[in-house]
Amino acid sequence: MFPETRLRRLRSTAQMRAMVRETALAPSDFIAPLFVVHGQNIKEEISAMPGQYRFSIDRVVDECRELDAEGVSGVMLFGIPEHKDATGSEAYSPDGIVQQGIRAIKKALPHFIVIADICMCEYTDHGHCGIIHDHDVDNDATLEYLCKQAVSLAQAGVDMVAPSDMMDGRIKAMRKALDENGYTNLPIMAYSAKFSSAFYGPFREAADSAPSFGDRRSYQMDPANANEAIREIRADIEEGADIVMVKPALPYLDIIRRGTELFDLPMAAYHVSGEYAMVKAAAANGWIDEDRIILESLISIKRAGAKIIITYFAKDASRLLNKR
Repeated sequence: MFPETRLRRLRSTAQMRAMVRETALAPSDFIAPLFVVHGQNIKEEISAMPGQYRFSIDRVVDECRELDAEGVSGVMLFGIPEHKDATGSEAYSPDGIVQQGIRAIKKALPHFIVIADICMCEYTDHGHCGIIHDHDVDNDATLEYLCKQAVSLAQAGVDMVAPSDMMDGRIKAMRKALDENGYTNLPIMAYSAKFSSAFYGPFREAADSAPSFGDRRSYQMDPANANEAIREIRADIEEGADIVMVKPALPYLDIIRRGTELFDLPMAAYHVSGEYAMVKAAAANGWIDEDRIILESLISIKRAGAKIIITYFAKDASRLLNKR
C-alpha cells in the first residue's frame, strides 16, 4: 500500500514504460481491407473514407507491395463487379474481379496472405447477402451460392476465405464443399459475431452494397446481445471455423474479451469503415491527434484479445510503428 507501493515508479521514462508494457502492436497483427474494380490504372479515392481507394488489378498489386514492405501480414479483398444480378453470379465466376485480384497478387507476392470476403451483397442487384424469396433472404437457398463462391476463390489460389453473410449453417456447408473439392487445408475465418451496425455506412459507399429494400437486421446480430454472440462463435467453431471474428471492433470489445476467454481459437476483429471515418473526420478538423488515436484504438483491440486486426489503418499504423 501507499506510500511503500508507488505505481508511478514504472512510468517514469519512455524506456521504463516500454520495458513493462503488457501489450505490443506489430505490423504483422494487421490485415488491410482492399476494394478491387475492373479496369486499368484506377486508384479512385472513396469520399467517405479519405486515404482509402478502389483499385484496378494492376494498382492493387502495387498497393500490396507497399503493405508487404511495411510488414503487414496480408489483405482482405472486396470486389465491385461490372454486372449485378439476383444471384450475384460474378461472386463465383472464375473471371470475377476478386478471383482476378487473387491470381495477380499471388503471382507477384506468393508469400503475402490474401483473404477473400465471402458474401453476396456487393454482387446482387438487391444488395442483400443472400437469395431473395418472398421479399426475404432465404437462409438455406443461400448456402449453395456461398459454397460456390468459396470453391471458386479456392481455385483462384486464395489463402483463406472469410464468410461475412451471417447465414445459419454456412461454415459447415462451406467446410464440406471445400473438402469435397480438395481444399482440406484452406482455412475459414468466420465473421462469427457480426452485428447489425451503423458503423458500416462508409463501406456501403465503397462497395456499392446498400440494400435496395429493408435492412439486414434479420440476419446480422442485434447490438444488445452478448450471450447470443457467444452462441454464434461457439456454433462456428463446432462447424469447422479456424478463426473467429467480431465485427465491429471498438463498440464490441467486451465480446472480443469474452470470446478469447471462452475459446482457444485465434480471434480476429474488424476495425470497420465507420470507426476509420470518424477518426479521419475529427483529425481533419484538428480535434484529435490522429497518429495517437490510431495506435490507441488498435492497442485496445489487441488488449481485449484479438490476435488479428483487420483495419483500414494497416499501412498508416505500420508506418508509425516502424518509425519507433
